[in-house]
Amino acid sequence: MIAAAFGDWSDWRGAADLLLLRDYNTRVVVLGATLLGLTAGVVGSFTLLRKRALLGDALAHATLPGIAIAFLAASALGADGKSLPLLLAGAAATGVLGVGAILAIRRFTRLKEDAALGIVLSVFFGAGAALLGVVQQTPTGHAAGLESFIYGKTAAMLSSDAWLIAGAAVACLALSALCFKELMLLCFDAGFASARGFSAGWLDTLLMGMVVLVTIIGLQAVGLVLMIALLVIPPAAARFWTDRLLAMTLLAGAIGAASAFAGAVASAAAPKLPSGAMIVLCAASLFLFSALLGSRRGLIVRYRRRRRFLQRIAREHLLRAVYEATESADSATFARLLEMRSWGAAELRQLIRRARHKELVQRGPAAEVRLTSRGLLEAQRLTRQHRLWEMYLITHADVAPSRVDRGADAIEHVLDPETIDELERLLDQRRLGLPPESPHAIDPAPEEAPR
Repeated sequence: MIAAAFGDWSDWRGAADLLLLRDYNTRVVVLGATLLGLTAGVVGSFTLLRKRALLGDALAHATLPGIAIAFLAASALGADGKSLPLLLAGAAATGVLGVGAILAIRRFTRLKEDAALGIVLSVFFGAGAALLGVVQQTPTGHAAGLESFIYGKTAAMLSSDAWLIAGAAVACLALSALCFKELMLLCFDAGFASARGFSAGWLDTLLMGMVVLVTIIGLQAVGLVLMIALLVIPPAAARFWTDRLLAMTLLAGAIGAASAFAGAVASAAAPKLPSGAMIVLCAASLFLFSALLGSRRGLIVRYRRRRRFLQRIAREHLLRAVYEATESADSATFARLLEMRSWGAAELRQLIRRARHKELVQRGPAAEVRLTSRGLLEAQRLTRQHRLWEMYLITHADVAPSRVDRGADAIEHVLDPETIDELERLLDQRRLGLPPESPHAIDPAPEEAPR
């Protein structure tokens, strides 16, 4: 265990040595895990957007029989069955076979991808567990340490393992950078990529090849059970912060690297904590942080954005109600506004107070609500949009005038200027920019009258 290099962790010098990676074994393990997290985050961004995030899970489970077969074959031939390159080669072989089985099930049967993933994952993992039972019955099988590939054993990483991870990381990052544009087209529109002359099949093969490579080198660090976490959690967390693929890819790599670094350091500081589990828990913590505080899709940001949207809609309803009330009467009283919509008295008072704060309405005598000059212009615009949409629904969608108000209410707040121009063109209502007359005054034809 790398934690054995340090004595009492209450000593601040030991903590400083750990954080500064002064010990050779600690440096090997932490840097190797960090490179793995960085690469998994970058590659996982493409698989997540390609909607093939769970393919890495099936691939990881499909590697187990290959590990056992490689050990048995090497032992039978008199070679070293514990050779890591040999075991990883066997894992890669059955991993690719598992991916091919998934693609074959999808292509030649009517089963969906989720069913194919479940079938391949369970069958290959069951075969691997059975073969591990056979391995344990061999003379040297009990000391093979193959169970570390299931749950990972980061603390046992050697310098050769770290160099292997570094080589695979450089290869995957270089391919991701060189083929970034093509992979972006594949993730968002494979048909368009094919139309531009890029082979979607070859791009898929390249992406799956990188997934296989990352999964194989990650078996030693976090194990096949937890490897899927490094491919999914960092890009999923990055998705809360940005809408741009390049920024998401870079951020996912940073989150993956930070998770692996923190998990490996935490495991070194507390020897009883397994490294793979700590890496995944650190990644989960960053995911929860991103889900709550992400600047694009975080829960708090979405809540505040929706709250502002609902407040704007309520304010627009108030302005339109005041305008329509003054059309049919000399003034818009508080009681009259209460009758026009399903407001409560406290809710309406709060809406009026917020509108007064924005200088859109003002209170007059006898509980009267008046529009300011700024509020009048805004109310005319809103009423015009609402009635244009109402008239369109009546004349082009055959909606009865008595029932059109609810439908117009649902869409008027998201009308863009181009849509309004199109409605005006269809309805020929360019009359000085003023709202048209309310279509509710139109009497329905006898055959359209409600029964």
